Amino acid sequence: MKMMKKSMLAALLAGLSMWAQADVTVGVTLSATGPAASLGIPEKNTIALMPKEIGGQKINYVVLDDASDTTAAVSNARKLIAESKVDVILGSTVTPASLAMIDVAAEAKVPMISMAASARIVEPMDDKRKWVFKTPQNDIMMSLAIVEHMGKTGIKTVGFIGFSDAYGEGWYQEFSKAAELKGLKIVANERFSRTDTSVTGQTLKLIAARPDAILVAGSGTPAALPQKSLKERGYQGKMYQTHGVANADFLRVGGKDVEGTFLPAGPVLVADQLPANNPVRKTALAYVAAYEKAYGKGSVSTFGAHAWDAGLLMTNAVPEALKKAQPGTPEFRAALRDALEKTHEMAGAHGIFTMSPTDHLGLDQRARVMVKIDNGQWKYQP
Repeated sequence: MKMMKKSMLAALLAGLSMWAQADVTVGVTLSATGPAASLGIPEKNTIALMPKEIGGQKINYVVLDDASDTTAAVSNARKLIAESKVDVILGSTVTPASLAMIDVAAEAKVPMISMAASARIVEPMDDKRKWVFKTPQNDIMMSLAIVEHMGKTGIKTVGFIGFSDAYGEGWYQEFSKAAELKGLKIVANERFSRTDTSVTGQTLKLIAARPDAILVAGSGTPAALPQKSLKERGYQGKMYQTHGVANADFLRVGGKDVEGTFLPAGPVLVADQLPANNPVRKTALAYVAAYEKAYGKGSVSTFGAHAWDAGLLMTNAVPEALKKAQPGTPEFRAALRDALEKTHEMAGAHGIFTMSPTDHLGLDQRARVMVKIDNGQWKYQP
């Protein structure tokens, strides 16, 4: 009888030991291939730099490529939850995919941190979005930066051309609001697909409207197409892009055709040009140093920094969640969600994050700067 009790006790202790040592499993789906690859590749590279241990707990990463495809992103999310039993999902890279993943994360009650921009990923807050967070700046924040710059430079009329998907539509909605506040008139509104090879028709309509400036609401290398087309047809007005183009591949593809372009961006893009008292400079430079040490000087992009900030949010929240439950359990996932929502004044590469039950982004105006493309380089605009 004593032997049996000892055996049972040993088995129980062994089980408790295994339970206590459960790893945190992080599922990642991003666009390492496809039209958004120039965004997804630096994100994937950044995942490799994230901590392998947090709060004494081993961290395992399961990384999948959704090829910039919404259906694949949803399939990946389901696979990560069902097969890998992930505690949190990071991704996806683009807005349409992230929007489609919300239902999956909410149904499984797994917290999700998106690396896509649209405010619609976290707004309006509801029972589904309570499980979803994101790191890129909202479109309205960046829209206001653009219209403020336009106002200072005497622009009165604007032409708009954006992606024919949730990213482009979201930007038009937010930019329209910002433009109205500043008295700017939108005189043309066009769309194009991420996979288009020509935008001749849209270009001719934009030029015919004779706007003082044109805003291209796209992301990655596809956003260079309208600007190159406008340049070819002699458009002389000012050009603006969104923070969706802030990477070296856009500069490479756009070449001389994107010289002089203005865009809002996260501080990390021009970290070394920021004033010494900028509150984000130190953390932005830390990310730049880590990334360039691994991948070479000049290789860093703002998109990888969105992944980095997702990792920082997770790193900040995991120790709090571990106080309440162990990884691999519904209780841990719920505790992790709660901890993410309580993030307060956490310094990231792109800004200072303070979350709340109604704000699952948590960035303020410290998360944006205006930048100009000058001689193939990003130049900070004070």
